[in-house]
Amino acid sequence: MASFPALLGTARALPRHFVDQETLLAAFRKLWANEHFNLERLEQLHRSVRVGGRHLALPIEQYEGLESFAARNAVWITAAVDIGESALRAALDAAGLRADELDQIAFVTVTGIATPSVDARLVERAGLRRDVKRVPIFGLGCVAGAAGLARCADLVRGFENGTCALLSVELCSLTLQREDVSVANIIASGLFGDGAACVIVGGPKRSRPGFPRIVATRSVFYPGTERVMGWDVVDSGFKVVLSAAVPAVVREHIAGDVDAFLGDHGLRRADVKHFIAHTGGPKVLEAFEESLQLPAGALRRSWESLRRVGNLSSASVLFVLDELLRSGEPREGDVGLLLAMGPGFCSELVLLRW
Repeated sequence: MASFPALLGTARALPRHFVDQETLLAAFRKLWANEHFNLERLEQLHRSVRVGGRHLALPIEQYEGLESFAARNAVWITAAVDIGESALRAALDAAGLRADELDQIAFVTVTGIATPSVDARLVERAGLRRDVKRVPIFGLGCVAGAAGLARCADLVRGFENGTCALLSVELCSLTLQREDVSVANIIASGLFGDGAACVIVGGPKRSRPGFPRIVATRSVFYPGTERVMGWDVVDSGFKVVLSAAVPAVVREHIAGDVDAFLGDHGLRRADVKHFIAHTGGPKVLEAFEESLQLPAGALRRSWESLRRVGNLSSASVLFVLDELLRSGEPREGDVGLLLAMGPGFCSELVLLRW
């Protein structure tokens, strides 16, 4: 096991502005009262996502004044740096590391654009070294929490005592298209929230009691699925592409992909003690449960995270991972499988062992 990268610490950060789903629904009813042909359908779609409330980058009353993509993105940069710093510092503390002991940082997002990127803006602010290696990644969407973790494992695999932070910041509320009354945008307005997560990964010679090692990873791309999920970049910013086919794609592929991945390492689904799944929404979680024939409660942390904070895109699966690690439930020798799917359409699988 000492030849594999290790998790050393995790942390979450949420904006301080929390709004329950009923308040958000009332705001959207007001916004779309004149444009939407069926406000009862709006309420039905919001309730179907089973989200109890979400954290927002700004107080809810300030969103109305953000008229342009430029205005929303400017707010995104400020808020992303703030919440990203909180998550990064907390993860370093959890790992028992000083900021100047961090060798590399990978930053993932799909909800805003910044050059210099957010990781660059955190170098001086968080006290990182001048020679820290930075890997900003944009566009992987919901799958980026799992993909970023896999890439960090790749980055430290050849550095026995190296350290790499995966920082995810997603401020989905700042991407909302107020003029778009499509079903996809209405679902997104009820499902996605704001948050950040950070995971510290160490090289093979590092370890931490109670934390697993990353034994293997796998990326799987599904041809012909580009319009399943993503953005259309329009004058007003990011317009969501969210196909009703997502659960069907999950059902078609995930069981075979998981079985092949586990089989290559001498494992079966029954050997996996901990399933750590991205909170893509009720239909996606149900598709995971049914396709993988998971026992009752196997994804309870994913369901609970969805209810509490919504879908946080790339940060979601890292929230679930953090919750599992905080629980103290894993025992030495346990096997875990972290999985997420996202734009491409694609999946990322990460095999963990305690």
